[in-house]
Amino acid sequence: MNYISIKDIDSLSKWVKSAIKIKKNPLKNKKLGKNKTLIMLFFNSSLRTRLSTQKAAMNLGMNVMVMNFGSEGWTLEFEDGAVMNSGASEHIKEAAEVVSQYGDIIAIRAFAGLLDKEKDYAETVISGFLKHATVPIVNMESAVRHPLQSLADAITMEEFKTKHKPKVVLSWAPHPRALPQAVANSFVEMMQMQKDMDFVITHPEGYELSSEITKDCKIEYDQNKAFENADFVYVKNWSNFNDYGKVTNSDPNWTVTAEKMALTNNGKFMHCLPVRRNVIVSDEVIDSENSIVIEQANNRTYSAQLVLQKILKKL
Repeated sequence: MNYISIKDIDSLSKWVKSAIKIKKNPLKNKKLGKNKTLIMLFFNSSLRTRLSTQKAAMNLGMNVMVMNFGSEGWTLEFEDGAVMNSGASEHIKEAAEVVSQYGDIIAIRAFAGLLDKEKDYAETVISGFLKHATVPIVNMESAVRHPLQSLADAITMEEFKTKHKPKVVLSWAPHPRALPQAVANSFVEMMQMQKDMDFVITHPEGYELSSEITKDCKIEYDQNKAFENADFVYVKNWSNFNDYGKVTNSDPNWTVTAEKMALTNNGKFMHCLPVRRNVIVSDEVIDSENSIVIEQANNRTYSAQLVLQKILKKL
């Protein structure tokens, strides 16, 4: 069993209930991971993902090994038939098989390069490990998806929803740097699995996500209109998909403010963190009682623990 996409979940509602149950007694399965090792490979920086996944493994009694490829590992080559006479020192074929001998589960974090859309959406790093590793793979955020985050988001909304069919808004917001689409993509895919939620995506024209991801989701280009009567507002920047990896809009009018949140149904503010204050969202909003970003971050442990627990039970 691998966990690469939120779509690897057979029943989102059942998984969410299981995660909430784990949260009430996180050490119940402390013996499940005895003598098992989680290897965490980071090709990019991390705070919540690293610590929450490591804590989840420890809650299950696992040993944990961490490697940061940016400063510690050899540069990897992923192309078949490559003539390795320049930058890369090791091929994924050997690296993945070798790492598989040292651990029982491999978790990988590798962001989009935002230079080559085809390469990013081919999920070069994750795909390379899936092809050549001999143990289960967990996606800790790849070029296209962040399924541990979207599972934590589903858990959080289940805990905070106050009515049967809440309205959920995914809103773009400005950012000075080009950011990947991974968090937004996985959130959209997770919302498509929700049977009893009204979902709207709002962003400036030209900032559409991949149509293969959004499919028939409702898109509203007027942010204020989208916010009306919303119960949850999930805010995230992503760079341009069509003009790939570019920042083609930095309109500060898309920053989430108290005035915009006043249009909602006492809506909860959500963000995956880290967040740029007073660019993505005003201090007044993120520091308000309706901000649930810290609860979201806490649920990252239980989303990861549920995934690891399900994999361990199949080993």
